[in-house]
Amino acid sequence: MTTQVTGAERTAGLRHELYSYSGERQFLDGTLSFIEDALAADEVVLVSVPKSREQIIRAEPAGSDPRVVFMDVSTLGRNPARLIPAWQRWISERAEEGRPVRGIGETDWRGRGAAEIAELRYHEWLLNLAFTGSPAWWLLCPYDTDTVDPTTMRAISQCHPFVLEQGVHREYPDYVQEPFVWDDLEPACDPFEEFPYRRGDLAAVREKVSACAVPHGLQGERLRETMIAVTEVAGNSIAHGGGHGTLRTWVQGGTLVCEFHDDGVMTDPMIGRRLPSPRPLSGRGMWLVHQLCDLVQIRSAQGTGTTVRLHIVIAPV
Repeated sequence: MTTQVTGAERTAGLRHELYSYSGERQFLDGTLSFIEDALAADEVVLVSVPKSREQIIRAEPAGSDPRVVFMDVSTLGRNPARLIPAWQRWISERAEEGRPVRGIGETDWRGRGAAEIAELRYHEWLLNLAFTGSPAWWLLCPYDTDTVDPTTMRAISQCHPFVLEQGVHREYPDYVQEPFVWDDLEPACDPFEEFPYRRGDLAAVREKVSACAVPHGLQGERLRETMIAVTEVAGNSIAHGGGHGTLRTWVQGGTLVCEFHDDGVMTDPMIGRRLPSPRPLSGRGMWLVHQLCDLVQIRSAQGTGTTVRLHIVIAPV
C-alpha cells in the first residue's frame, strides 16, 4: 500500500483505480491531486469526464497545463464498447513519444437504462483485461455516489484492483478477480416478431428488421447503418452458430432492438472492443457493429449458446 505510485514503479499494464466522491469539492480534491502528481513526474494526463466536470478542472491552474489533454467522449455516443478503443488509440500514441501516461475517466450516468448500466459495469471489468500487455499507465475512475445507486456502486467497485481513499492510493480489498458475472438480459418486449433464419436468409433478415424499424421512423442513413449491422451479426451467427439462428425484433421506449440467438459460443470477451489494426481486414465485423449501434449486448456460454442484442435509437421523423 502506497500514498503515491511513481512512473518508474509502473512497468507494464494498467493500474485501474476507483475514486468515489460526493460533490464538486471532493471531485476536485481527488482529480486535482492526481493531475498534480502526474505533472510533477512529467507525465501526460488524458481527462475524459462529463462537460460539467471538465469545466471545473479547466478552471484550475493544473487544468491549463499543456500536458493535460481533454477527450470529448460525447463524440463516441453512449455505447461503452467504444471507450476501450479510444483509450487504446491514445495510449498507443503516447507510448510512441516514450512518456508515462495517466487518465481520468468518468461516465455520465444520468438517464442510463438498465441495459446501459449492465454494459458499463462490464466495460469496467474488461479494462483490466484489455490493457494487460500495454505500456504502463494509470487510470483513475471517479464515481459520484450522489448519482450512482449503492447496488451499482458495489458492483462497479469490485472491478477495480486499486482505490483512492482519503488521499491514499492502495490496493482494494473488495476487488473480485473471478470471471465476470453477467446481469441477465431483460425479457423481450411483447409484442415482438420472431424469424428463424439459416444459410441464404440474409436478405430475409434485413427485410424483417426493416419491416419492424421503418414504421417507427427509422430511415435514411441510420436505417442503412442498421442493415449493415444486422447483416454482420446474422452472417456471423450462421457461420459460427451451427448454420442457423433466431431473430427477434421489437421497439421499446423509442429504441429498435434486434436480438440474434444461435447455438455457437463466443470465447473472446474482447470481441468488437479492440482498436482494429490496419490489416488484416478480417476480424473487424463486431467492432463495426459497435460503431453503428447505440448499444450491443452479448451473452454467450456453453450449453445456452450466444445471444446478441443490438439497440438502435430511432430518431424522430
